Amino acid sequence: MALGKDFRHLWWAYAASTAGTWLALDAFPLIAVTVLHSSTAQVSLLAAAGLAVGALVAVPLGPWVEFRRKRPVLVAMDAVRFLALLTLPVAYFLGGLGFGQLVAVSVVVAAANIVFTAASGAYLKALVPADDLLSANARFETTQWSATALGPPTGGAAISLFGPLTTIVLDAVSYLLSAFALGAIRRPEPRPAARPAAVRMADLAEGWRYLLRHPGLRAVFLNTSLVNGLIMATAPLLAVLLLGELGFAPWEYGLAFGVPCLGGLAGSRLARGLVTRFGRDRVLVVSGAARACWPVGLACTPSGVCGLGWVMLVELGLITCMGVFNPVLATYRLEETESTRVGRVLSAWTITGGATIAVLTLLWGLLAGWLGTRGAIGVAGVLLLGTPALLPRRKNTPGGTEPVPSADPAATDHTGRSDHRVV
Repeated sequence: MALGKDFRHLWWAYAASTAGTWLALDAFPLIAVTVLHSSTAQVSLLAAAGLAVGALVAVPLGPWVEFRRKRPVLVAMDAVRFLALLTLPVAYFLGGLGFGQLVAVSVVVAAANIVFTAASGAYLKALVPADDLLSANARFETTQWSATALGPPTGGAAISLFGPLTTIVLDAVSYLLSAFALGAIRRPEPRPAARPAAVRMADLAEGWRYLLRHPGLRAVFLNTSLVNGLIMATAPLLAVLLLGELGFAPWEYGLAFGVPCLGGLAGSRLARGLVTRFGRDRVLVVSGAARACWPVGLACTPSGVCGLGWVMLVELGLITCMGVFNPVLATYRLEETESTRVGRVLSAWTITGGATIAVLTLLWGLLAGWLGTRGAIGVAGVLLLGTPALLPRRKNTPGGTEPVPSADPAATDHTGRSDHRVV
């Protein structure tokens, strides 16, 4: 289904920046270890600080995004990320790169990511008709998993050939390409919501207040924050288990997580057909519950070829379910959010997700010191098994698009359909 020339430009912007992000996966920890010879504690601090401080910095930016035209905000955030990342290779070649600069850049990039996510979700409403929203989400999801599969091994090869900051430069360039693609969009942007004379404390909390008042959004918000937090908190531990304790070679480690990304491609392509047949809400709940069943198996990973096959099988199941769930979640969230609150809702969602990952990553690092890596991974897996209880339980019809009561009692024109996408 054709989504229009302007959408293609938006998709090119997303594809460029996503490719750069995955090429530079783990680039900051790699630089910290190989260039700055940082300690394990410093690497953990770097991972958590970017998310936590970036989320804190982004809190007042939610209302700021809401009341401004979105495309200039998107281009500005691409420019901020381009310039921030470019300071690292410049400092490296001048012999002045330090750990403090690495942390500062990670914070700036994390905050810009949150702002970009909020603005891009609101901006898509002007480009894609409501009936095509799931198709657009599925296309973004397919792009995401393609970049996930190809980016890390390509980035690793580039670092081996050209040095430790190669992927940082490529990531910076990707944001420049994204800005050019956004600049090619020609459709006029709708007028933003009227800007208040001053931003109050209540405006800063409006995104969270809206999410927590809406029964369906509250459920998926809490579920997704916890699921993503637990999965990401165990990622460093899984690296220790596979590369250290089980002796996987780096290429085996990359293969174990690259090949299963084909499941994400398959899931994203199946999502629209499943929603058409079974209804949006049913697919959301079933795929959301299914994705929580797989990670506990990673605690039982054996050594050798069997271990490699086991990890690939578990990750394939997890990623396939995520490939279905993610575009349906994005559609559900955007349909159920009023257009005048999209920026603040998406900011609140992204800030909470980043903060949750940061906190749980630190906690699970401590837990691994007590229970060992397998024990900590197993605890996270068991907790994930309980997360489907947080998913919404709603009777739905085929298509799953019936309107729901507004979360804002003062709203007079809410239809239950606000079409935005987190890019």
